[in-house]
Amino acid sequence: MNTLIAVLQLLVAAAFLSIPLVRSRYGAVATAGAEAELRRQGVRPTVLAENGMRFDAGGHETWAPVSIAAVMAGVAALNLADHSWSHPLTWVFQSIVLAINVVILYSNLTAARSVQAAFARKGDPMLARIDVPALLKAAEAGFPSWVWILQNARHVVVFGASAVAFVTLLAA
Repeated sequence: MNTLIAVLQLLVAAAFLSIPLVRSRYGAVATAGAEAELRRQGVRPTVLAENGMRFDAGGHETWAPVSIAAVMAGVAALNLADHSWSHPLTWVFQSIVLAINVVILYSNLTAARSVQAAFARKGDPMLARIDVPALLKAAEAGFPSWVWILQNARHVVVFGASAVAFVTLLAA
């Protein structure tokens, strides 16, 4: 039972590590595409960096998923060692990871609306005139098409692994 949970947690860790790896490899191309779209719209391309919008593996796009992966690997190690804290920590951290993934999924589904709202809050007329869906589409084109499949697979892994881990703990 603990081995199954540990394997599931390591799959979740790998799923989260895929985020900075993909962004590190293709983020510069995505950024270049977004900046080209901004130029096409008559907006200075530096507006993204000025407002903290990134498509690469910088900032929280690296430290957050790497931290989550490290925590999940640590809890997996406790499960493999059959440590007395493995089950309580699995409940806590698997729940947190599940909640985080819900937020990530929501963020992915509402990206255009969220970016438009963030730009509107800035009160900058330059930001207000950006065609955000076109901007995001241009950035997305910088990533290979298989990244969309990977993103959805990551959600399936996190949701599925969490559900199986919870059921396994309840059955224990």
